[in-house]
Amino acid sequence: MKSLAELAAIKEKMQSKVVLREGSSDIRVVVGMATCGIAAGARPILNAFVEQVNKEGLSDKVMVTQTGCIGICQYEPVVEVFEAGKEKVTYVKMTEDKVKEIVEKHLKGGKVIEEYTISKV
Repeated sequence: MKSLAELAAIKEKMQSKVVLREGSSDIRVVVGMATCGIAAGARPILNAFVEQVNKEGLSDKVMVTQTGCIGICQYEPVVEVFEAGKEKVTYVKMTEDKVKEIVEKHLKGGKVIEEYTISKV
């Protein structure tokens, strides 16, 4: 059994990750986490987005969340980026390296990385 102080420390450490997944923000990153997505490696992609967004200080601007089946299983792991007033961007065949680049160039810099989108597959 953990002491009350240990539990409070764990809660404080994890709070930033929970806020990222449940908050309301200008940009919403949605990772497909149905069975096909998980089998293709979506869980590390979700975690990488949460960590990178937090690391880059974008937690007030970007919400990272998960969804069920997106419907394009052959392109898993799939990530959709929603921004108010802009067309949805669907990134496919995601890797942790792509996550870092998407956070830097798209979420932080505003430039869609076309070669990672479904339209380029």
